[in-house]
Amino acid sequence: METAQSLAERIHNEYEKYFREKKAFEVSVLRMLLAALQTKQIERRGKGIDAPLSDDDVLDVIAREVKKRKESSRAFLDGGRGDLSEKEDAERAILEKYLPPRASGEEIADAVERACVAVKPETAKDFGKVMGEAMKTLKGRAESESVAAAVKERLSRLQENA
Repeated sequence: METAQSLAERIHNEYEKYFREKKAFEVSVLRMLLAALQTKQIERRGKGIDAPLSDDDVLDVIAREVKKRKESSRAFLDGGRGDLSEKEDAERAILEKYLPPRASGEEIADAVERACVAVKPETAKDFGKVMGEAMKTLKGRAESESVAAAVKERLSRLQENA
């Protein structure tokens, strides 16, 4: 019986495939990602956790790397370096292949609504609780900025109805 391949194994296998195919750009991006995953594993060992990274851990690392690329791209554009911005965007596109499909605005709103039902917020001060609950559902599928905007909008309606 065949076991399901973990996300980390899939990344490593694709790295090896790109290496054999001599795709230098893809190899460099995945090498960087594998190094980030190794760093995460070392951090966990330092905390006494010796288990392999779960797919959720891997998704966290990928999401963090995607966010770095997005911020760098924006900074390069602001600095008039479109060439470097394009490189960051190309790296981000490779990394995003390993993330689950992006949540639509409707899915984000639905997750926020379910989070509100679970948390039962009373004021805008409950933002963090609602945000945390919604992000559990949307892990790796939505940027925190989009979810935060939906939570703020939902909590503002709560205040208006109070």
